Amino acid sequence: MNTQTLQIPIKDFDYPLPDEKIAKFPLSKRDESKLLLYRNGKVSEDTFKNIAQFLPPHTLLVFNNTKVIQARLLFRKPTGAQIEIFCLEPVDPHDYALVFGQTERCSWSCLVGNLKKWKDGVLTKEVSLNGETVLLSAEKKETCGDSHRIEFSWNNPSYTFADLLDAGGILPIPPYLHRETEASDLQTYQTVYSKIKGSVAAPTAGLHFTEEVFRSLEEKGIIREELTLHVGAGTFKPVKSETIDEHEMHTEFISVKRSSIEQILNNLAQVVAVGTTSVRTLESLYYIGVTLQHNPEASAEELKVSQWMPYEEGNNTLPVADALKNILAYLDKHHADTLVTATQIIIAPGYDFKIVKGMITNFHQPKSTLLLLISAFVKGNWKPIYEYALNHDFRFLSYGDSSLLL
Repeated sequence: MNTQTLQIPIKDFDYPLPDEKIAKFPLSKRDESKLLLYRNGKVSEDTFKNIAQFLPPHTLLVFNNTKVIQARLLFRKPTGAQIEIFCLEPVDPHDYALVFGQTERCSWSCLVGNLKKWKDGVLTKEVSLNGETVLLSAEKKETCGDSHRIEFSWNNPSYTFADLLDAGGILPIPPYLHRETEASDLQTYQTVYSKIKGSVAAPTAGLHFTEEVFRSLEEKGIIREELTLHVGAGTFKPVKSETIDEHEMHTEFISVKRSSIEQILNNLAQVVAVGTTSVRTLESLYYIGVTLQHNPEASAEELKVSQWMPYEEGNNTLPVADALKNILAYLDKHHADTLVTATQIIIAPGYDFKIVKGMITNFHQPKSTLLLLISAFVKGNWKPIYEYALNHDFRFLSYGDSSLLL
């Protein structure tokens, strides 16, 4: 185990972030955001719409196509008390596509707001769909740590759980915006290429892309590829321990198509990730390949990348191409088109990047695991980047400006 990484003090990743630097709303035109450029250790700036000219030729740009769901459900008890149920991840069925297609009942791991007012009993909520009223019920089952398993059921099998969330749920926006969700967020807090429902937070580096930017990328011959990581609420969880070894990283669902893995394998020299979620998925692929090297018969559950796997001795010697070929062989053996598993990977200073050669990312919260990841990528040189952004009126966090780190 790399003990130096474990003992990193989180206080070293603090910086002053005044509230006025946090973008409360996005710009009216996504690609007019400022773009900080970090190349060969030097910092400069431009506008996001010009990003194609700064990407090396033959870049493979990898996007996370997850879609944010309207995961917050508000119920009211007969007493008038409001209970908020925040759907985090599906339990039964455990598969995202299956759970959204359910027509009678399903259960989720959820956070519950105002829990002390909901000791027991079933909560109900009327949801209007196509002129009909559907009664959605929620029952609290077992508790696991901060979360609770909630079983949802409804009285009209014409509608799926996805329909009920779309009609009766609220889009969760980041807590640090300190405001309620507005109608505009339904568009602006989704990437233009979002497809696969499942996230409770947007992969915000992708919010700057527009059809015009995609056209400029095509003109330059830049290849685009997609994968899926469903972003969990843990992405906003600050590191509360003094050193990172005591921080438990959240687990997130990942799904990568065989064709995408082949594309990555064929373009290993120039993979640029759009967002930290794409970075974590891409780097997790290497360790999944390492697991398969040791255990070709591994189950999907055994393929999950644990938090500290990258820092354990003997897990970093396999050539990257071999790791990816192991995954392709695994998919062949299982007659599968898509790798589906989970990752808990934490990327911190001392991490050796295997696949990602560049990244597009926003500016992250102080003392966050995302800032640790940035520091790892720029070899500890994050402070000059963030000082430049603070001193040159860059907008921070989810709705803020962007950076290209090469």
